Amino acid sequence: MSTKPYSLALLNGQVMLNNNLVSTNIYVNDGKITLISNKVLESANTIDCKNLTILPGVIDTQVHFREPGLEGKETLESGMLAAVAGGVTSIFEMPNTNPLTITPETIEDKLNRANKGAWSDYAFYLGGTMRTSSNLSEWENLKGVCGIKIFMGASTGELMTATDEEVESVVSNGKRVIAVHAEDQMIMMDNFKTILGDSNDVRMHCKWRSPESCLSATKRVVNIARKYKRRVHILHITTKEEMEFLSQNKDIASVELLANHLTLHAPECYENIGTLAQQHPPIREKIHQDALWAALNDNIVDIIASDHAPHTLDEKSVAYPKSPSGTPGVQTLVPVMLNHVNNHRLSLSKLVNLWSYGPERIHRISNKGRIKEGFDADFTIVDMNKEMLIKNNQQKSKSKWTPYDGMKVKGWPTHTIIRGNCVMQNDEIIGSPQGQIIKFKETL
Repeated sequence: MSTKPYSLALLNGQVMLNNNLVSTNIYVNDGKITLISNKVLESANTIDCKNLTILPGVIDTQVHFREPGLEGKETLESGMLAAVAGGVTSIFEMPNTNPLTITPETIEDKLNRANKGAWSDYAFYLGGTMRTSSNLSEWENLKGVCGIKIFMGASTGELMTATDEEVESVVSNGKRVIAVHAEDQMIMMDNFKTILGDSNDVRMHCKWRSPESCLSATKRVVNIARKYKRRVHILHITTKEEMEFLSQNKDIASVELLANHLTLHAPECYENIGTLAQQHPPIREKIHQDALWAALNDNIVDIIASDHAPHTLDEKSVAYPKSPSGTPGVQTLVPVMLNHVNNHRLSLSKLVNLWSYGPERIHRISNKGRIKEGFDADFTIVDMNKEMLIKNNQQKSKSKWTPYDGMKVKGWPTHTIIRGNCVMQNDEIIGSPQGQIIKFKETL
């Protein structure tokens, strides 16, 4: 027990300990959870959490913050500001920037950029390419690297690893988890000619980028992973068929879902908001969405993320298919998913498993993801009964829009606390950027 007053006390809240809500108090010193106790002890700062629920800090393991190269869409600082505004305490950012994040030099550049205005804690994916694959065993252990990312579709230049030879070159080098964008580029190129043709109808998006293209890529990468006994993490699953396949391959492949795919469905989303619903892989019909929910509740899914991928409204207004794919989401992840909890689609404990425990387990994060003595004092505090409208003008992202504009939700983040520093309270950003590099057990 500390011999000095605690730096922070969270009192009178319902605390998610393991998988149960417990009425207790949390005490913090030096950025760590020091004591969990019913006692009321001296503290320099106190937050009364009566009628609030204290969750482990939410970790969004898939965001695109566009810096360097496309700072007009988003910067690391604006993206992390949006994260903490929405209750997210840590982010993993993707490598499809300009230049691509595929070398030690480009990782170091991102770390230096992030250090200037990091509101959340952060780590970066290193892009896996055929040219750099022989270096991955060494480079995957660089400071700030959360894992390797490969794009089997929906990318350009060196990041595209479309063929089995290219995928194998990455999978065969290194030990850490590989995150995979699994769409079969060859099938989609063929579909573009035979299915999409000269159509400008955004409702065709989920037909051009067909379920077959996703299943093909997922099967191919899992088979290669099994050959090398390498862990793969299949991102943003959208199809019934993939879930059936992955349910039989959980020993080698973990599974991510996005809030968008659980919340929006075709064709209604395209009819209602047009290209604002356009993303890769696409939002699909309700038969697929229902399968995603079934898999989630059958414990096939490991992680829920946002895939925050902002574009300007002007860019999104270009006629399909020249309109860019991607939607903002890091700020709306928490309220959208809490609303599903209140609608009885999943339990709060399961949700915490998917956005805190799951990332900690799959990515082997050090001292995050749980409310436990000795762990980082990261908390997402929420009011499960608060009803709000999600609006464009709330968004801290440079894009200033959300596909959920006008959506009424029940459940809202009230505080974001990172290593004992409260950076968001009642929708107001407070304090200063104090985010740090996330550490991983495999690289300590």
